[in-house]
Amino acid sequence: MFRKATIAMLILGLVGCARPTDHGQQYIDGRFDQVLNQVSTVESDKPRDYSQFEQQMELVLERSPSMAAKYQPLYQHLQKWAEESGDPTQLSNYGIQIAQMGGADEFGNVMFTGYFSPVIELRHESNETFRYPVYAMPKCEEQCPTRADIYAGALEGLGLELGYSASMLDIFMMEVQGSGFVHFEDNDQLQYFAYNGKNGHPYVSIGKVLIERDEVPREKMSLKAIKDWVSQQDDASVRELLEQNPSFVFFKPQDSLDVMGTAGIPLQAHASVAADREYLPMGSVLLAEVPQLDSEGNWNGQHVLKLLMALDTGGAVKKNHLDLYHGMGPQAGLDAGHYKHYGRVWKLGLEGSQTGSPWQNVGG
Repeated sequence: MFRKATIAMLILGLVGCARPTDHGQQYIDGRFDQVLNQVSTVESDKPRDYSQFEQQMELVLERSPSMAAKYQPLYQHLQKWAEESGDPTQLSNYGIQIAQMGGADEFGNVMFTGYFSPVIELRHESNETFRYPVYAMPKCEEQCPTRADIYAGALEGLGLELGYSASMLDIFMMEVQGSGFVHFEDNDQLQYFAYNGKNGHPYVSIGKVLIERDEVPREKMSLKAIKDWVSQQDDASVRELLEQNPSFVFFKPQDSLDVMGTAGIPLQAHASVAADREYLPMGSVLLAEVPQLDSEGNWNGQHVLKLLMALDTGGAVKKNHLDLYHGMGPQAGLDAGHYKHYGRVWKLGLEGSQTGSPWQNVGG
């Protein structure tokens, strides 16, 4: 799944003032000079939950022989550690080496955003209600049409329509995620639409546009706020807003219902992240204090220590930024839409193996 924009870009989340703590920031490890910093141990008193690691690990080993060859020794050592101890201070006893991510603030606070797999309703044929098409990738001689051009009919008659939605915003949200599930309500079929390319025009945040127009206060901006605004507008106003983002994503139906990341591995909710592969190659394992949110999308004061895998990428996910996959459906979308919070993160490697010295930027 290749995504040029995350939910965080869409909603233009807030950046706190100096040394904030309201989004889960912690300032307990001193200052860091690098994205990846060699450390001898992990000191964390957070509740632990490693239950989702094994299933994600098995999918990697099953689907990717090349990743298995590189990462299986590390995975096996970590699985043994999780079963026998799970105490982060004991990692070195299992041959595990540690690199702490420095965070954009250089105090170890790594930003977590969220993404999900939406489920939108489609019909195979258009009617008065289901009249907004989802498109496959066109063959563009030079640059593909802009969003405004496409909305004006630039792709009509080319046979690229994959289905029709009753909502421009639903399609737009699936574009932001880069893929999603569609339910064809005319024959009760569920299908996964994978990313099939984009039109090559720059992405513009509609959340930022709404803030700049004083339509939604900056402090109230969220995915829900955008949906609420749209629900109060006519189609012309919604179309005008969406056209402020000239970027457009195209899709390709898949036979499988697996949600695939860039690594070609099915993603498991709350077990995988999109990451910057320059620092976290696909298959990398992270030990992370994942921030927990309440029903209103606020940090509830808690973090949970989890094992995560880097199995996806995104154009907005660089350096000290992780995008946590939340799964499928409306609740996952609501949770992901609120996510722009912070936790401490450590990249793990196995001494003497290909994953050793995890503080080195190896790319991949």
